[in-house]
Amino acid sequence: MALNDNPTPTNNEWFVVCNRELILRTDNEKMQFADIEKIKSLCESDITAFFEEKETGIGVLSLKSKQNLPQGYTGKELRLYFAENDEDTSAKAFRAKALAEWRQSTVFCAHCGTKLINSQTFTAMDCPACQRQYFPRIDPCVIVLVSKGDKILLARHVQRNQDIYACIAGFVEAGESIEQAVRREILEEVGLKVKNITYAGSQSWPFPQQLMLGFRAEYESGDIALQRDEIADAQWFDRNACPACPKPGSLAHKLIYGKY
Repeated sequence: MALNDNPTPTNNEWFVVCNRELILRTDNEKMQFADIEKIKSLCESDITAFFEEKETGIGVLSLKSKQNLPQGYTGKELRLYFAENDEDTSAKAFRAKALAEWRQSTVFCAHCGTKLINSQTFTAMDCPACQRQYFPRIDPCVIVLVSKGDKILLARHVQRNQDIYACIAGFVEAGESIEQAVRREILEEVGLKVKNITYAGSQSWPFPQQLMLGFRAEYESGDIALQRDEIADAQWFDRNACPACPKPGSLAHKLIYGKY
């Protein structure tokens, strides 16, 4: 697969992304190339990327702001879009978002500083000077629902701008297995040891480049001890009496409400 920075009116499925939102037509019809051209003409100063990936049939226009959008278009959070559409449709939207983020952050070669160019063979960026090649980055993360009998462990994270409780989560570190990452994150953030770790499902989370790997685990030992710079509160809750939790469309919501 390769990217083309001069998209044409082909059979692409077109996506307009703006931060954490997808720009959609208010009449719920599919985006056409004519829509892209209209938005481009009025949002020219806000464009951060415009490209197509012919092999997957994706065309992408990325904006840094939606303040100049013409009438007839509106933004919707990608997670809500995911909740309302099937996985195949959502996967294309998430790929559009992830590729747009990657294109904006991958401009110069990290080794020699030369400006990168599109690969003619892969969805990658090539360095014409030292021949290094840069592919879209994916950062694996674990997210874990811990149970203790009929109770589940939920935590309120310090860095969240919403007062909601969610599962324990974190990035996989170099040299770790996924299971080691699960155990470490839970021990670090809430001081508990777990057992019987089982895989539940996964989700692309392109904000900007995570692959979320969902697990269930059972309480083994310990008392809740918060990592204060990460966790504001953590408690055992009845699954049927949970506090405010992540919205539908997220892997956390599926884990908490037993949809995996």
